Amino acid sequence: MKLSKIPLLGRVVIAIILGIIVGLFAPVWFARIFATFNSLFGNFLSFIIPLLIVGLITPAIGELGKGAGKLLALTALIAYISTLFSGFFTFLSCQTIFPHILSGGIDTGALTGVEEIKIDPFFTIGMAPVMDVMTALILSFCIGLGITFLKGDTLQKSFLEFREIITMIIKNIIIPFLPLYIFGMFLSMSVSGQVYSVIVLFLKVILVIFILHVLLLIIQFLVAGAISGRNPMKALKGMLPAYATALGTSSSAATIPVTLQCAINNKVNPAIASFTVPLCATIHLAGSTMKITGFALAIQYFFGIQIDIAAFIGFIFMLGIIMIAAPGVPGGAIMAAVGILQSILGFNEQMIGLMITLYIAIDSFGTACNVTGDGAIALIMDKISRKKPSVA
Repeated sequence: MKLSKIPLLGRVVIAIILGIIVGLFAPVWFARIFATFNSLFGNFLSFIIPLLIVGLITPAIGELGKGAGKLLALTALIAYISTLFSGFFTFLSCQTIFPHILSGGIDTGALTGVEEIKIDPFFTIGMAPVMDVMTALILSFCIGLGITFLKGDTLQKSFLEFREIITMIIKNIIIPFLPLYIFGMFLSMSVSGQVYSVIVLFLKVILVIFILHVLLLIIQFLVAGAISGRNPMKALKGMLPAYATALGTSSSAATIPVTLQCAINNKVNPAIASFTVPLCATIHLAGSTMKITGFALAIQYFFGIQIDIAAFIGFIFMLGIIMIAAPGVPGGAIMAAVGILQSILGFNEQMIGLMITLYIAIDSFGTACNVTGDGAIALIMDKISRKKPSVA
Protein backbone atom coordinates (compact mmCIF):
# COMPACT_ATOMS: atom_id res chain seq x y z
CA MET A 1 0.00 0.00 0.00
CA LYS A 2 1.27 3.44 -0.92
CA LEU A 3 1.93 5.78 2.01
CA SER A 4 -0.43 8.37 0.51
CA LYS A 5 -3.27 5.82 0.67
CA ILE A 6 -2.92 5.48 4.44
CA PRO A 7 -5.33 7.82 6.33
CA LEU A 8 -3.76 10.78 8.11
CA LEU A 9 -4.44 9.26 11.51
CA GLY A 10 -2.67 6.06 10.47
CA ARG A 11 0.37 8.02 9.25
CA VAL A 12 0.49 9.98 12.50
CA VAL A 13 0.32 6.80 14.60
CA ILE A 14 3.12 5.27 12.52
CA ALA A 15 5.17 8.47 12.93
CA ILE A 16 4.73 8.44 16.71
CA ILE A 17 5.69 4.77 17.05
CA LEU A 18 8.70 5.08 14.75
CA GLY A 19 9.82 8.26 16.48
CA ILE A 20 9.76 6.55 19.88
CA ILE A 21 11.50 3.37 18.67
CA VAL A 22 14.17 5.07 16.57
CA GLY A 23 14.85 7.52 19.40
CA LEU A 24 15.86 4.65 21.68
CA PHE A 25 19.06 4.04 19.75
CA ALA A 26 19.50 6.96 17.35
CA PRO A 27 22.61 9.15 17.87
CA VAL A 28 22.19 12.85 18.54
CA TRP A 29 23.45 13.84 15.08
CA PHE A 30 20.65 11.79 13.49
CA ALA A 31 18.04 13.45 15.67
CA ARG A 32 19.44 16.85 14.69
CA ILE A 33 18.59 16.13 11.02
CA PHE A 34 14.91 15.94 11.87
CA ALA A 35 15.24 18.81 14.33
CA THR A 36 16.42 20.87 11.35
CA PHE A 37 13.38 19.86 9.32
CA ASN A 38 11.09 20.64 12.26
CA SER A 39 12.68 24.06 12.61
CA LEU A 40 12.10 24.85 8.93
CA PHE A 41 8.56 23.46 8.97
CA GLY A 42 7.74 25.36 12.15
CA ASN A 43 9.03 28.60 10.65
CA PHE A 44 6.92 27.98 7.54
CA LEU A 45 3.85 27.52 9.73
CA SER A 46 4.58 30.83 11.44
CA PHE A 47 4.85 32.47 8.01
CA ILE A 48 1.67 30.99 6.55
CA ILE A 49 -0.67 31.36 9.57
CA PRO A 50 -1.53 35.09 9.03
CA LEU A 51 -2.18 34.38 5.34
CA LEU A 52 -4.28 31.38 6.32
CA ILE A 53 -6.40 33.55 8.63
CA VAL A 54 -6.99 36.19 5.95
CA GLY A 55 -7.65 33.58 3.26
CA LEU A 56 -10.19 31.65 5.32
CA ILE A 57 -12.00 34.16 7.51
CA THR A 58 -12.48 36.99 4.98
CA PRO A 59 -14.47 35.01 2.36
CA ALA A 60 -16.35 33.14 5.10
CA ILE A 61 -17.68 36.42 6.54
CA GLY A 62 -18.47 37.66 3.03
CA GLU A 63 -20.42 34.50 2.23
CA LEU A 64 -22.45 34.64 5.45
CA GLY A 65 -23.31 38.26 4.83
CA LYS A 66 -24.59 37.53 1.33
CA GLY A 67 -26.41 34.35 2.19
CA ALA A 68 -30.01 33.21 2.23
CA GLY A 69 -31.44 35.75 4.64
CA LYS A 70 -32.84 35.16 8.11
CA LEU A 71 -32.73 31.37 7.97
CA LEU A 72 -28.99 31.43 7.28
CA ALA A 73 -28.39 33.99 10.02
CA LEU A 74 -30.37 31.97 12.56
CA THR A 75 -28.58 28.74 11.65
CA ALA A 76 -25.17 30.42 11.89
CA LEU A 77 -26.08 31.99 15.24
CA ILE A 78 -27.26 28.69 16.71
CA ALA A 79 -24.14 26.94 15.39
CA TYR A 80 -21.94 29.62 16.97
CA ILE A 81 -23.79 29.37 20.31
CA SER A 82 -23.40 25.58 20.22
CA THR A 83 -19.69 25.97 19.50
CA LEU A 84 -19.25 28.47 22.35
CA PHE A 85 -21.12 26.17 24.74
CA SER A 86 -18.82 23.32 23.73
CA GLY A 87 -15.77 25.46 24.46
CA PHE A 88 -16.93 26.69 27.87
CA PHE A 89 -18.34 23.30 28.86
CA THR A 90 -14.97 21.74 28.04
CA PHE A 91 -12.99 24.46 29.81
CA LEU A 92 -15.01 24.24 33.05
CA SER A 93 -15.00 20.44 33.03
CA CYS A 94 -11.27 20.14 32.34
CA GLN A 95 -10.44 22.83 34.90
CA THR A 96 -12.17 20.59 37.44
CA ILE A 97 -10.64 17.29 36.28
CA PHE A 98 -7.12 18.06 35.04
CA PRO A 99 -5.59 19.23 38.37
CA HIS A 100 -6.34 15.77 39.75
CA ILE A 101 -5.37 13.49 36.87
CA LEU A 102 -2.42 15.48 35.53
CA SER A 103 -0.63 15.74 38.85
CA GLY A 104 1.52 12.94 40.19
CA GLY A 105 2.48 11.43 36.81
CA ILE A 106 5.34 13.87 36.36
CA ASP A 107 6.47 16.96 38.16
CA THR A 108 4.66 20.21 37.42
CA GLY A 109 5.98 21.61 34.18
CA ALA A 110 7.96 18.48 33.39
CA LEU A 111 7.85 19.16 29.70
CA THR A 112 9.84 22.32 30.22
CA GLY A 113 12.74 19.91 30.58
CA VAL A 114 12.36 19.14 26.89
CA GLU A 115 13.22 22.77 26.15
CA GLU A 116 16.40 22.54 28.23
CA ILE A 117 17.75 19.41 26.53
CA LYS A 118 16.11 19.67 23.11
CA ILE A 119 18.05 18.62 20.04
CA ASP A 120 19.33 21.70 18.21
CA PRO A 121 18.93 21.93 14.41
CA PHE A 122 21.99 22.14 12.19
CA PHE A 123 20.70 25.40 10.77
CA THR A 124 17.51 27.41 10.52
CA ILE A 125 16.00 29.84 8.02
CA GLY A 126 13.98 32.80 9.21
CA MET A 127 10.56 33.16 7.57
CA ALA A 128 9.07 36.35 8.93
CA PRO A 129 5.28 36.53 8.51
CA VAL A 130 3.95 39.43 6.46
CA MET A 131 1.86 40.52 9.46
CA ASP A 132 1.18 39.35 12.99
CA VAL A 133 -1.80 37.18 13.84
CA MET A 134 -3.94 39.87 15.47
CA THR A 135 -3.42 42.19 12.51
CA ALA A 136 -4.55 39.37 10.21
CA LEU A 137 -7.68 38.81 12.31
CA ILE A 138 -8.64 42.48 12.34
CA LEU A 139 -7.93 42.83 8.62
CA SER A 140 -10.08 39.77 7.89
CA PHE A 141 -13.04 41.15 9.83
CA CYS A 142 -12.75 44.59 8.23
CA ILE A 143 -12.55 43.31 4.66
CA GLY A 144 -15.10 40.53 5.21
CA LEU A 145 -17.67 42.88 6.68
CA GLY A 146 -16.94 45.42 3.95
CA ILE A 147 -17.60 42.82 1.27
CA THR A 148 -21.07 42.20 2.66
CA PHE A 149 -22.02 45.84 1.88
CA LEU A 150 -20.62 45.90 -1.65
CA LYS A 151 -23.01 45.49 -4.56
CA GLY A 152 -20.42 43.82 -6.76
CA ASP A 153 -18.71 40.50 -6.09
CA THR A 154 -15.27 41.02 -7.67
CA LEU A 155 -13.44 41.29 -4.35
CA GLN A 156 -15.35 38.34 -2.88
CA LYS A 157 -14.41 36.19 -5.89
CA SER A 158 -10.76 37.19 -5.43
CA PHE A 159 -10.79 36.08 -1.81
CA LEU A 160 -12.59 32.86 -2.74
CA GLU A 161 -9.72 32.09 -5.13
CA PHE A 162 -7.22 33.05 -2.43
CA ARG A 163 -9.01 30.61 -0.11
CA GLU A 164 -8.54 27.88 -2.70
CA ILE A 165 -4.80 28.61 -2.72
CA ILE A 166 -4.61 28.47 1.08
CA THR A 167 -6.65 25.25 1.13
CA MET A 168 -4.30 23.69 -1.43
CA ILE A 169 -1.29 24.66 0.71
CA ILE A 170 -2.87 23.03 3.74
CA LYS A 171 -3.96 19.94 1.83
CA ASN A 172 -0.88 19.40 -0.35
CA ILE A 173 1.98 20.76 1.76
CA ILE A 174 1.19 21.13 5.46
CA ILE A 175 -0.94 18.02 6.04
CA PRO A 176 1.35 15.61 4.07
CA PHE A 177 4.43 16.78 5.99
CA LEU A 178 2.75 16.70 9.42
CA PRO A 179 3.61 13.01 10.06
CA LEU A 180 7.30 13.75 9.40
CA TYR A 181 7.10 16.76 11.70
CA ILE A 182 5.49 14.63 14.42
CA PHE A 183 8.10 11.89 13.87
CA GLY A 184 10.87 14.41 14.45
CA MET A 185 9.18 15.74 17.57
CA PHE A 186 8.75 12.30 19.15
CA LEU A 187 12.24 11.29 18.04
CA SER A 188 13.62 14.29 19.91
CA MET A 189 11.54 13.52 23.01
CA SER A 190 12.59 9.88 22.90
CA VAL A 191 16.27 10.81 22.68
CA SER A 192 15.70 13.26 25.54
CA GLY A 193 14.00 10.60 27.69
CA GLN A 194 10.70 12.55 28.06
CA VAL A 195 8.44 10.60 25.74
CA TYR A 196 6.95 8.07 28.16
CA SER A 197 5.64 10.70 30.59
CA VAL A 198 4.12 12.58 27.66
CA ILE A 199 2.31 9.51 26.28
CA VAL A 200 0.84 8.57 29.68
CA LEU A 201 -0.56 12.05 30.04
CA PHE A 202 -1.81 12.05 26.44
CA LEU A 203 -3.86 8.93 27.11
CA LYS A 204 -5.46 10.46 30.21
CA VAL A 205 -6.43 13.63 28.37
CA ILE A 206 -7.80 11.77 25.34
CA LEU A 207 -10.01 9.63 27.62
CA VAL A 208 -11.42 12.74 29.32
CA ILE A 209 -12.17 14.44 25.99
CA PHE A 210 -13.89 11.31 24.65
CA ILE A 211 -16.19 11.15 27.69
CA LEU A 212 -16.95 14.87 27.43
CA HIS A 213 -17.84 14.62 23.74
CA VAL A 214 -20.44 11.93 24.53
CA LEU A 215 -21.89 14.17 27.26
CA LEU A 216 -21.92 17.12 24.85
CA LEU A 217 -24.00 15.17 22.32
CA ILE A 218 -26.49 14.18 25.02
CA ILE A 219 -26.82 17.83 26.12
CA GLN A 220 -27.23 19.03 22.52
CA PHE A 221 -30.07 16.60 21.88
CA LEU A 222 -31.74 17.26 25.23
CA VAL A 223 -31.88 20.95 24.29
CA ALA A 224 -33.01 20.17 20.73
CA GLY A 225 -35.64 17.77 22.05
CA ALA A 226 -36.97 20.36 24.50
CA ILE A 227 -37.26 22.99 21.75
CA SER A 228 -38.63 20.73 19.02
CA GLY A 229 -40.84 18.55 21.21
CA ARG A 230 -39.12 15.38 19.94
CA ASN A 231 -37.75 12.46 21.98
CA PRO A 232 -34.06 13.48 22.39
CA MET A 233 -32.66 9.99 22.93
CA LYS A 234 -34.59 8.61 19.96
CA ALA A 235 -33.33 11.48 17.81
CA LEU A 236 -29.75 10.89 18.98
CA LYS A 237 -30.09 7.20 18.21
CA GLY A 238 -31.33 8.13 14.74
CA MET A 239 -28.06 10.00 14.11
CA LEU A 240 -25.84 7.01 14.93
CA PRO A 241 -25.34 6.03 11.24
CA ALA A 242 -23.89 9.50 10.61
CA TYR A 243 -21.70 9.15 13.71
CA ALA A 244 -20.37 5.80 12.52
CA THR A 245 -19.77 7.08 8.99
CA ALA A 246 -17.83 10.10 10.29
CA LEU A 247 -15.64 7.78 12.38
CA GLY A 248 -14.62 6.05 9.18
CA THR A 249 -14.25 9.07 6.90
CA SER A 250 -12.96 11.73 9.36
CA SER A 251 -14.72 14.20 7.06
CA SER A 252 -17.88 16.20 7.75
CA ALA A 253 -18.29 16.89 4.03
CA ALA A 254 -18.03 13.23 3.05
CA THR A 255 -20.63 12.34 5.68
CA ILE A 256 -23.22 14.90 4.47
CA PRO A 257 -25.38 12.38 2.52
CA VAL A 258 -25.69 10.11 5.55
CA THR A 259 -26.21 13.02 7.97
CA LEU A 260 -28.92 14.40 5.69
CA GLN A 261 -30.76 11.09 5.53
CA CYS A 262 -30.54 10.67 9.31
CA ALA A 263 -32.03 14.15 9.82
CA ILE A 264 -34.88 13.36 7.43
CA ASN A 265 -35.45 10.04 9.23
CA ASN A 266 -35.79 12.11 12.42
CA LYS A 267 -38.77 13.79 10.70
CA VAL A 268 -36.99 17.04 9.85
CA ASN A 269 -38.53 18.77 6.83
CA PRO A 270 -36.40 17.65 3.84
CA ALA A 271 -36.08 21.25 2.60
CA ILE A 272 -34.83 22.42 6.00
CA ALA A 273 -32.52 19.42 6.34
CA SER A 274 -31.10 20.00 2.84
CA PHE A 275 -30.24 23.57 3.82
CA THR A 276 -29.11 23.06 7.43
CA VAL A 277 -26.98 19.92 7.20
CA PRO A 278 -24.55 21.04 4.45
CA LEU A 279 -24.24 24.49 6.06
CA CYS A 280 -23.55 23.08 9.54
CA ALA A 281 -21.00 20.65 8.09
CA THR A 282 -18.99 23.78 7.33
CA ILE A 283 -19.70 26.13 10.24
CA HIS A 284 -20.68 23.90 13.21
CA LEU A 285 -17.55 22.33 14.68
CA ALA A 286 -18.49 21.84 18.33
CA GLY A 287 -16.52 18.59 18.54
CA SER A 288 -13.40 20.21 17.09
CA THR A 289 -13.79 23.13 19.49
CA MET A 290 -13.97 20.70 22.39
CA LYS A 291 -10.75 18.97 21.36
CA ILE A 292 -8.81 22.18 20.82
CA THR A 293 -10.02 23.74 24.09
CA GLY A 294 -9.34 20.64 26.16
CA PHE A 295 -5.96 19.92 24.63
CA ALA A 296 -4.84 23.55 24.89
CA LEU A 297 -5.68 23.56 28.60
CA ALA A 298 -3.94 20.20 29.10
CA ILE A 299 -0.74 21.41 27.41
CA GLN A 300 -0.69 24.47 29.65
CA TYR A 301 -0.82 22.10 32.61
CA PHE A 302 1.90 19.93 30.99
CA PHE A 303 4.22 22.92 30.77
CA GLY A 304 3.33 24.28 34.19
CA ILE A 305 1.88 27.49 32.72
CA GLN A 306 -0.40 29.58 34.91
CA ILE A 307 -3.94 29.44 33.51
CA ASP A 308 -5.12 32.94 32.56
CA ILE A 309 -8.92 32.59 32.72
CA ALA A 310 -9.60 35.93 31.00
CA ALA A 311 -7.27 35.03 28.12
CA PHE A 312 -8.87 31.61 27.78
CA ILE A 313 -12.36 33.11 27.63
CA GLY A 314 -11.23 35.38 24.81
CA PHE A 315 -9.60 32.38 23.14
CA ILE A 316 -12.86 30.42 23.16
CA PHE A 317 -14.85 33.30 21.64
CA MET A 318 -12.26 33.69 18.88
CA LEU A 319 -12.06 29.93 18.37
CA GLY A 320 -15.79 29.84 17.64
CA ILE A 321 -15.26 32.31 14.79
CA ILE A 322 -12.17 30.50 13.54
CA MET A 323 -14.08 27.21 13.39
CA ILE A 324 -16.67 28.76 11.06
CA ALA A 325 -13.87 29.47 8.60
CA ALA A 326 -11.89 26.25 9.09
CA PRO A 327 -11.24 24.36 5.83
CA GLY A 328 -12.97 21.01 5.38
CA VAL A 329 -9.83 18.90 5.14
CA PRO A 330 -8.51 16.45 7.77
CA GLY A 331 -6.61 18.50 10.34
CA GLY A 332 -7.90 21.75 8.85
CA ALA A 333 -9.54 22.96 12.08
CA ILE A 334 -6.37 22.71 14.16
CA MET A 335 -4.33 24.41 11.43
CA ALA A 336 -6.82 27.29 11.36
CA ALA A 337 -6.59 27.59 15.17
CA VAL A 338 -2.79 27.74 15.33
CA GLY A 339 -2.80 31.52 14.96
CA ILE A 340 -4.87 32.23 18.07
CA LEU A 341 -3.07 29.51 20.03
CA GLN A 342 0.08 31.53 19.42
CA SER A 343 -1.32 35.06 19.75
CA ILE A 344 -3.75 34.60 22.66
CA LEU A 345 -2.36 31.67 24.66
CA GLY A 346 1.30 32.21 23.75
CA PHE A 347 1.98 28.68 22.47
CA ASN A 348 5.48 28.04 21.13
CA GLU A 349 6.51 25.66 18.35
CA GLN A 350 6.77 22.60 20.59
CA MET A 351 3.39 23.22 22.18
CA ILE A 352 1.82 23.64 18.73
CA GLY A 353 3.37 20.33 17.67
CA LEU A 354 1.87 18.56 20.68
CA MET A 355 -1.51 20.19 19.99
CA ILE A 356 -1.51 18.97 16.40
CA THR A 357 -0.56 15.44 17.49
CA LEU A 358 -3.25 15.26 20.14
CA TYR A 359 -5.87 16.68 17.81
CA ILE A 360 -5.20 14.28 14.96
CA ALA A 361 -5.00 11.32 17.37
CA ILE A 362 -8.78 11.50 17.82
CA ASP A 363 -9.68 13.48 14.70
CA SER A 364 -12.43 11.06 13.67
CA PHE A 365 -14.18 11.29 17.05
CA GLY A 366 -14.27 15.08 16.80
CA THR A 367 -15.72 14.85 13.30
CA ALA A 368 -18.34 12.35 14.50
CA CYS A 369 -19.33 14.75 17.28
CA ASN A 370 -19.56 17.61 14.75
CA VAL A 371 -21.89 15.85 12.31
CA THR A 372 -24.07 14.25 15.00
CA GLY A 373 -24.58 17.68 16.57
CA ASP A 374 -25.69 18.94 13.15
CA GLY A 375 -28.73 16.70 13.56
CA ALA A 376 -29.66 18.55 16.77
CA ILE A 377 -29.46 21.92 15.01
CA ALA A 378 -31.60 20.53 12.17
CA LEU A 379 -34.32 19.67 14.72
CA ILE A 380 -34.23 23.19 16.15
CA MET A 381 -34.31 24.87 12.73
CA ASP A 382 -37.19 22.62 11.68
CA LYS A 383 -39.22 23.83 14.67
CA ILE A 384 -38.34 27.49 14.01
CA SER A 385 -39.25 27.24 10.32
CA ARG A 386 -42.61 25.67 11.15
CA LYS A 387 -43.41 28.54 13.51
CA LYS A 388 -42.15 31.19 11.09
CA PRO A 389 -42.46 29.92 7.53
CA SER A 390 -41.50 33.33 6.17
CA VAL A 391 -37.96 33.36 7.63
CA ALA A 392 -36.50 31.86 4.45
